[in-house]
Amino acid sequence: MRKDVRILLVGEPKVGKTSLIMSLVSEEFPEVVPYRVEEITIPADVTPERVPTHIVDYSEAEQTDEQLFQEISKANVICIVYAVNNKTSIEKVTNHWIPLITENTDKDSRVPLILVGNKSDLVEHSSMETILPIMNQYSEIETCVECSAKNLKNISELFYYAQKAVLHPTGPLYCPEKKDMKPLCVKALIRIFKVSDLDNDGILNDNELNFFQRVCFNSPLEPQALEDVKNVVRKNLIDGVQHNGLTLKGFLFLHTLFIQRGRHETTWTVLRRFGYDDDLELNQDYLFPPLKIPPDCTTELNHNAYLFLQSVFDKHDKDRDCALSPDELRDLFDVFPYMPWGPDVNNTVCTNDQGWITYQGYLSQWTLTTYLDVQRCLEYLGYLGYSIIAEQESQTAGITATRAKKIDLQKKQTQRNVFRCNVFGDMSSGKSGFLQAFLGRNLVKMIKEEHRSYYAISTTYVYGQEKYLLLHEVFPDFDYLTDADMACDIVCLVYDVSNPYSFEYCAKVFKQYFMDSKTPCMMIAAKSDLPEVKQMYGCSPLEFCRRHKMPPPQSFTCNTAAEPNREIYTKLTTMAMYPHARLRCMCTCNRCTFCLCQNLLNSELLQTVRAKLYAVVLRRHIIQEDLTSSTFWLRASVGATVFAVLGFAVYRLLLKTR
Repeated sequence: MRKDVRILLVGEPKVGKTSLIMSLVSEEFPEVVPYRVEEITIPADVTPERVPTHIVDYSEAEQTDEQLFQEISKANVICIVYAVNNKTSIEKVTNHWIPLITENTDKDSRVPLILVGNKSDLVEHSSMETILPIMNQYSEIETCVECSAKNLKNISELFYYAQKAVLHPTGPLYCPEKKDMKPLCVKALIRIFKVSDLDNDGILNDNELNFFQRVCFNSPLEPQALEDVKNVVRKNLIDGVQHNGLTLKGFLFLHTLFIQRGRHETTWTVLRRFGYDDDLELNQDYLFPPLKIPPDCTTELNHNAYLFLQSVFDKHDKDRDCALSPDELRDLFDVFPYMPWGPDVNNTVCTNDQGWITYQGYLSQWTLTTYLDVQRCLEYLGYLGYSIIAEQESQTAGITATRAKKIDLQKKQTQRNVFRCNVFGDMSSGKSGFLQAFLGRNLVKMIKEEHRSYYAISTTYVYGQEKYLLLHEVFPDFDYLTDADMACDIVCLVYDVSNPYSFEYCAKVFKQYFMDSKTPCMMIAAKSDLPEVKQMYGCSPLEFCRRHKMPPPQSFTCNTAAEPNREIYTKLTTMAMYPHARLRCMCTCNRCTFCLCQNLLNSELLQTVRAKLYAVVLRRHIIQEDLTSSTFWLRASVGATVFAVLGFAVYRLLLKTR
């Protein structure tokens, strides 16, 4: 909606332009009329549309042509005033004023015109018979109003129609020659219908119509009013109402009827509520509402956004197979101006045996978009009508900015649900296979370059909690690693066990970029089904990991008959969630008794206690000459008991924190 409206009055001398303005302001006919009045501003609270209105007068006696041209270029609507009792002033409308205005306005954005027949009190006949052909000839003419400044007839209506011509113009909506709505208007209304059709059955039932009415006009329709609307459609359109609901044809017919009856504001209210501007394009403020993300924070969808996206999936999954076929996917994105997901998405998320994106893959792709490009996610949610259907102020209500990562490290806990793993490795080391195996795929067949994806995202479970792990394959250009290549929650270094020169790249990347960072790293020994060869490096991969306090290399292969093992991805997610833990045990769960005991025995606290106890026992052992004495063994028993009690207390403490 515009912030203000600027109305310019032009016409021949002595037709009453100034009198109309003064009559509106003073509500009485002025006895003395100057050549021209200064610009008048009417506050928003006294105008019908609640928009500040500026009224500008023009006088040929006081203003130059240059000043007139400037005022025409600034005007939102122009009222061409003629005297109904002066035939010459009527002829000047087409001979002079309309051509003049056309020459001084942009062809792509015509200014709406209002024809104003003043001095209707001086004649008994109407000028409409003369004016109607002019209105039919020029599409930019919104309407014609006959009025009288002396009798105050239609003065307020004149300026109301001028406001309306700016705020609710007919031009973008309707073609008078064809007596039908314009293609852009039809396209916008089709999108609105599809967004409002919550069950995707092609019909707006009573509940959907009431929801639509409440969203657009802040009040539901009474049952009788709703029935009256459907009856109007039934009488004029055979298939406008089906199964007691409004079809798309009926919906479009209603808006055509509104426009033809001069109720443009009804259609414009609907269009603007669904994000359209005066050019019937989705407003940038609607698609990209302001959202500030603090540094070191990531973006995720919140619970309400996931519920909305689930409802969108269910709405279009017509065969209820928990996957979107190509036709279903096209139907889902029919409300978009373009297809947002390319063929690479099928290699980024989980698909079924037919290659269709599954329910889990669908949510994963939305999660990926939110994490990598939150502005794109806001745009997509805008196309789907999230703010309207979820009744939120904007799409930002569906986005959560996580806590800064440094705070998570300080508190040693995180509420994040998405963790990024950057995968490094030399050419042909098995990175792509590692990513595709995460999606449940065996040895990858050749993927076309345009279909290739450098991302893979799916869910894993860590201690019973569902988390998203995002794998990103980093291009193996050692000298040009960007900040984005190094910004992650965990680093995965992949080398080919059958290539003696493969490990060297991983070692160099680790030493140059991650050795002094707090980002946990894991070494992956890929292609473990092939014979392992000695790596041409200063030390073996196992020894390298020991020196740098990394978990031992994890064997991996995607060349299996069954679905690849996902345990390694659970380990990666666990390390990303708890980078401070430095867990040496690398079994699947990290919560069994074996794992807890291993972690307990390797903890720094227990190592310190054990060292002190050993020192005490050793000191006693040296001092005592007779090791067989009952006193020594008594003290040794007490020491062992203390050690056991302390160990059990630490074990319980660790268990409680988990």
